[in-house]
Parts: sequence; structure tokens; C-alpha cells
Amino acid sequence: MAAPQLRVGVVFGGRSGEHPISIRSSRYVVASLDRDRFELVLVGIDRAGGWHLCGEAQYQALDQEVTATAGIPVVPVPRGGRCGLVDPGNPARALPEIDIVFPILHGPYGEDGTIQGLLDMLDVPYVGVGVLAAAVCMDKDVCKRLLRDAGVPVVPFEVVTTRRWEREPATVRAAAARLGSPLFVKPAGLGSSLGVGKAATPAELDAAIERALALDTKVLIERAIDGREIEVAVLGNDEPRASLPGEIVPGEAFYSFADKYAASSHARLLIPAPLPDSLRDTIRDLAVRAFIALACSGMARVDFFVEKATEQLYINELNTIPGFTSISMYPKLWEASGIPARALVTQLIELALDRHATRRRVDGRGR
Repeated sequence: MAAPQLRVGVVFGGRSGEHPISIRSSRYVVASLDRDRFELVLVGIDRAGGWHLCGEAQYQALDQEVTATAGIPVVPVPRGGRCGLVDPGNPARALPEIDIVFPILHGPYGEDGTIQGLLDMLDVPYVGVGVLAAAVCMDKDVCKRLLRDAGVPVVPFEVVTTRRWEREPATVRAAAARLGSPLFVKPAGLGSSLGVGKAATPAELDAAIERALALDTKVLIERAIDGREIEVAVLGNDEPRASLPGEIVPGEAFYSFADKYAASSHARLLIPAPLPDSLRDTIRDLAVRAFIALACSGMARVDFFVEKATEQLYINELNTIPGFTSISMYPKLWEASGIPARALVTQLIELALDRHATRRRVDGRGR
């Protein structure tokens, strides 16, 4: 008799500004799920944080938004290692229990440790990193400081909080000036290049800080690197491995939100990146080092700058729930490295199950 199919709950949408990108990313996972091994359960989270159990037809009809009418309103509950779903309006209603969650929730409330903490409380396996790595990698300030302490090169930066900007703007401007010019300003806790601005003059710097602080309470000011943008996909738990590197050639002055996702984007992806063998190997090794240093598991995309004049490497950031859209680097890099879509999604699920089993053994529940 064949083993029963595991129910995989693909969770998408969410409360962040990357809500539409999450829906687009989820389509890759849904299309790539091995239906011979796994049963699909679709859960959309609306912008207010409400959960909705969606049928496949409802899901395919979604455009840019999970709305209150996207499916059956549900709340997650623990069910002995599974995620139960309860309709609060009809608690007796029979709804599927989820064996493992595949969260495709970019940005705050999805990529920052919050959903991971909830799933840990429910004792449910889930794809990707745990609470610590999610929170650390989402905060660009903390992430860079930990990488720097681990001997991993990062771009020189300055941190500005809302309170500091209000109380001592002259000190902030002076610290920024020491970094050089031009500069990049970015919210510490957002992804997809949301709120990122480039500044070459004091007036542009002030404006960029104000725009970034409108989206986050902490922002980074970084020295602009005249360099190539290289990305590496990492996959694994205790023995992670890195894909071939890829290169992004921006269609704009930098790789902005529009350049990443707009249909009119002129950005180009070069896979594999045209790099000398020695530099390629160094980048892959450094990606794995960073993945391990930040306690990652499952998956992450590691983004690098290679300074054109010196070939100095800098890690820009790690994305623990990287994009899975049709133009996203993470799945494309693994496809070029010999792991096609269905195998990639299956491996991510298997890694999540292995990580959860290890956790259970450690805390005694698997005895």
C-alpha cells in the first residue's frame, strides 16, 4: 500500500508591502509541487493578517491581493505535530490538517521570524530557516554586524534610527560623509529594494533618509560600491551547498523594486556569472560561510558585490525566503546547477522534515 500523501500548506500573501510578490512567488511552488507525493493545501493571508483556506480555482483567480472573500476564514491550531485549520464561524466544519508548511511570505510578518515562531509553537515542520536566522537576516544592521564579527566582508555602513535622526541630524550627516559618496540608504527591515535610495548630495541624503524612515524605524547608510551584483543560492541544513553564481545587470542606476519586478524591466540575469574560476569558488565558499554563521537552514540567497576596480568581495545581504517568481534568481540558479523546479521544491520539503525531526529528538519529543 502506498504511503499517504503529506499535506503541504503553501502560505502566501501576508501583511507586508511585498504581498503581491508573495502571491507571484507562491505560483512557482504550487506549479512545481510533486502531486504524486504531496497533497496541496492553499492558505492566503490578507493584509490585515486574516487566514483564508483557498480552493485551487479561487487561488488561480487571485491577482495582486488576498481579500476577505478569497476563501474560508480559518485560524491555525495545534494538532499533534500538524497544523489544524478551524473555521471560527463553524468550528465543527471538517477542514484539512497540514503536515508541513511552505511559507512564501516576503518581508515583515513572514521573513522576520514571526511566522516561524508561530509554526514552532504549533510544532509543525516548515520550509526554510528558523526564528533566529529569519530575524537576524531580516535586520540588515544586525546581519551585517554578525557577518563582520565572523570575518565576512560587508560594505561599510552607518545606522540611523528615527530618534537619532530627529535629535542629531548633523552627527548623522557627518558620519555619512565619512563613508564617501555616493551613498545608498535603505530600510533595515524590508526586502525587494523597497525604500532604497541613492544619494550623491547632502540634500539627496536627507530626502533618502526621510523616505526610508517612513517605511522603517531604522535605516542603513552604505557606501555605494561600483561593482557587479552577484547572487548565489544556498541549499541544505548541516551540510549546505552553493549553486553556481549568477550576475544581475541592472536596467536602471541600481537594482530597484521596479527593475526586479516590472514587466518593462531591462535588467538582465547572467547565469552562470562570467567569473574566473578562482573568484567563483571563493564566492561560493563565502556564501556557505555566511549561511552557517547566521544559523540558516533550508534555503537562502546570498547577494554579493564585486568591486570592479579591486575585485574585493562584499556580502550585501541574505534573503531567507528568496523570490520564486518567473524572473527570480534562486530557482534559476539551482536549475542551472542541475536541480530543476520539482526536485528543488521536493528537496526543500525534505530538508524541513529532517530539521523538524532533529529538533524533536533534541528536545525529547521524538523518543
